Amino acid sequence: MAVKEHWQSGMGFVLAAAGSAVGLGNLWGFAYRASQGGGAAFLALYILIVLVICLPVLVSEMVLGRSTGKSPLLAPVEAAGGRWQAMGWLFVFASCGILAFYAVLMGWTAHTLLNSLFFGLPGDMPEAKAFFSSVSTGKSVLFGQLFSLALTAGVVAAGVRDGIERLSRWCVPLLFFLLVILAVWAASLPSAYEGYKTFLFRFDVYQLFNPTTVRNAFEQAFFSIGTGIGCIMAYSAYLDRRSPLPREAAAVVGMDTSVGLLAGMVTFPVVMSFGLKEVISSSTVGTLFISLPTGLASLGVTGRVVAVLFFTLAYIAAITSSVSLLEVPVFCLMDRLGWKRGRSVWFSMALIFLLGLPAVTSESALDFMISIFGGLLLVLGGFLLAILLGWVIPRRFDEDLEISDSPLLVRSLLKFMLKWISPPFIAFGLIVSIIDLLQKWSFV
Repeated sequence: MAVKEHWQSGMGFVLAAAGSAVGLGNLWGFAYRASQGGGAAFLALYILIVLVICLPVLVSEMVLGRSTGKSPLLAPVEAAGGRWQAMGWLFVFASCGILAFYAVLMGWTAHTLLNSLFFGLPGDMPEAKAFFSSVSTGKSVLFGQLFSLALTAGVVAAGVRDGIERLSRWCVPLLFFLLVILAVWAASLPSAYEGYKTFLFRFDVYQLFNPTTVRNAFEQAFFSIGTGIGCIMAYSAYLDRRSPLPREAAAVVGMDTSVGLLAGMVTFPVVMSFGLKEVISSSTVGTLFISLPTGLASLGVTGRVVAVLFFTLAYIAAITSSVSLLEVPVFCLMDRLGWKRGRSVWFSMALIFLLGLPAVTSESALDFMISIFGGLLLVLGGFLLAILLGWVIPRRFDEDLEISDSPLLVRSLLKFMLKWISPPFIAFGLIVSIIDLLQKWSFV
């Protein structure tokens, strides 16, 4: 790399990192998993995992990226030697795998947005299912995937400041603005309180011991925040050494969690008002692309406007996440092979396009990729980060935070959690997730 890129400001980094964290997982994943996991019971598990486990791991990922100044492929090697090379490859593999299926979902979202804008909403459930079949099969899926990847590549090719940071400065505030508008509108629906009570305030204590709920909470936390796949590490390599990482990590986690809760405050009133309770508990895709447009259609022009706003919001959230995923292999190619950014971008895009073809042609392949890349590998990456920074090179963690004048109490608390809390709990979540997935697949 001839010239090392940098963020224009700390706020630019925070918005970009928040954009990386905030994605489709907040909008469709949170509502679906909360409905399956006993409402408030899932929410309690999710928040506990985010604050106690993910937050210190997120800071450790930032430390590894900033202190080495290297790409996710080379940062573990730079910090701890060649034995940790496999960890770098895990980050590359996970980020490419996630973007491969993510681009397919982005294509579906863009198609639904354009249809809502120019042709209206489906009048009934059979019409909605027929529309989704046209969205999720055939050439339109391939075009949607390619379009989303090309748009992502265009942003990343423009660079850190002119591409990623500029996109984040515009899109992240717009995302929050649209979400608040939709949440206020949803609160006016006749069954809004019933939706909140059923999905957010209902506490099913037995769900705390349900392996599927535990797996969903871990996957939602890691996928939503985006730690364990190298995105935040890549962004942190462009940071100034004086940036207060714990404060910036807390801001990212706070924004991400707020989006998840606001998304629930939009989705749950809609679900109850349009009688979609059974659908949301059984199908993520069914709720977002079939049931939600059908329910909104009953409101006429108002419903169509809301649908356009919602799917615009969803696509904005998706693009801010996809650029961070693409930046991982791009940065690695520039760092390892010395390629220019443009060449690295288009090579990575072509590779990810090919990797995503199974998800284009098969929903079962899509589900499998979501479970592996968007679940297990993220949790595994988080576990390795906790071990590396908590046990193998703890001095690097402490020294980097000390340079940025982080308070001693904050550093000590984060070090304690990273060493003694995060590793065993992540290992527990990983084991439960593997067992639950194996049981799920054995019945398929």
